[in-house]
Amino acid sequence: MSHSQRYGYAPAYAPPQAYGRPEEPATQEYGPYGPLEEAQVYDTYAAARAARSYDGYDAYGAHDAYEAHPPQSHIPQAYVPQPYAPDPYPPQPRVPEPPEPVLSEPPAYEAEPADPGPGSAGRRQDSRAGGRAAARRAARRKRFVERPEGLRKLVPQALVVAFLAGGTTAFVAHDKAVRLTVDGDPRLLHTFAGDVGDLLAAEGVPVGPHDIVAPGEDAALASGDEVAVRYGRPVVLTLDGHRRTVWTTARTVEGALRQLGVRAEGAYLSASRSLPIARHGIELAVRTERTVTFMADGHARTVRTNAATVRAALDRAGIALRGQDTTSVPLDSFPREGQTVSVLRVTGTREVRDEPIAYETRRIADPTLMKGTESVVQPGRPGMRRVTYQLRTVNGVRQRPRLLRQEVLRVSRPEVVHVGTAPVPAGVAGADHLNWRGLAQCETGGRADAVDPTGTYGGLYQFDRATWHSLGGSGAPQDAPPEEQTYRAKKLYVSRGASPWPVCGRKLHQ
Repeated sequence: MSHSQRYGYAPAYAPPQAYGRPEEPATQEYGPYGPLEEAQVYDTYAAARAARSYDGYDAYGAHDAYEAHPPQSHIPQAYVPQPYAPDPYPPQPRVPEPPEPVLSEPPAYEAEPADPGPGSAGRRQDSRAGGRAAARRAARRKRFVERPEGLRKLVPQALVVAFLAGGTTAFVAHDKAVRLTVDGDPRLLHTFAGDVGDLLAAEGVPVGPHDIVAPGEDAALASGDEVAVRYGRPVVLTLDGHRRTVWTTARTVEGALRQLGVRAEGAYLSASRSLPIARHGIELAVRTERTVTFMADGHARTVRTNAATVRAALDRAGIALRGQDTTSVPLDSFPREGQTVSVLRVTGTREVRDEPIAYETRRIADPTLMKGTESVVQPGRPGMRRVTYQLRTVNGVRQRPRLLRQEVLRVSRPEVVHVGTAPVPAGVAGADHLNWRGLAQCETGGRADAVDPTGTYGGLYQFDRATWHSLGGSGAPQDAPPEEQTYRAKKLYVSRGASPWPVCGRKLHQ
């Protein structure tokens, strides 16, 4: 007997016909709403296999005896699946797989009874329902056992994908598109720099104290920003006569003048305005237009000029200088803004004069002369020089003569005077008791420097030079001190008496 005839499910399951035999069309197996669903066919087939499996239990004994059989300890009858939620940090220890359930009953296809006994139809129906439940439980256990192993394999892959996705996101977030312009040369860059200073360092762009960076080196960078670097250039600028060194970031002379605030309209430039300025710098002379007023011949004339000297400005003003004419400021000086320059019309002559040269006096100590006595050993003689003066008249006014040159015609001779250092004697024996004061009063009125009208006699006692020198005096008697004159008079009285003073000699005894 076939399985279909035995269990009565032929309408739901029909074995395929042999090849080449004409059979009924396949539409005979369709239901009233079309072809049978695939799930219905497989469910019917599974139910048939479950019923077939439990049918074989009749060969091993009654159903009640099977239920009383103790369950095997290694079968996880009470297994409750738990949700698997792996933690990506750190990895969970590997969960051992539960062993596959082992059934002690023989497979259904191995235990098919030869002949079912009476009353076996009800038992077959109960066995079919229990077989289907056991099959479902076994399938669920297999799925729960296999799921942790699959999840453990997927976790590392998910971590790698997440790491790559995060790295790509970070890469895209930190990459910036920046426009960098260095001295007018623009370029587009992609950079990871956080600020302008890091960008310049990464691109090898040096920045000095005179360079300009916009925005500043500490400014943060964002995608789409523009950074400009302008290098400083030294300019040795001579502006209206004043020389100095300045720095500019302009690349042409015109740009530098505009940046430095130099008024270039009508100015003189030593270089073309379009001349590029190299990194090492340039020397530039600029003379701006200035207003200068000239006062000449009683008239004022104002001009605008960028001349370098007053002389050149005079030429541009049309004022000529003749002969000794000059200006109130040096002709080679730089004309300043608002300056007033006077033109001086000069006329004059030269005058030559002979002038004496004074001699000097040399005083020499002489121990042979009494203290207070001076003797002229060599009389002085003045020299002679010839001097040339410039006599000028400026704008009709006579000026002080100006020395042009001089030459010596005769050299002066110095005067030599001996000065006595010997002490004066206290007195002369035989003459100290006489009235010398009365004699001096009678001869000269007591004046030690008195000289007679003829110049022959001099001093208190009117010595002549010969007598004076014979008594040891030097020079002129009137030049000697009164003490020395009295001393020399006492010596003369001892040798000649009162005869040298014929009129006033009697005063000595009064």
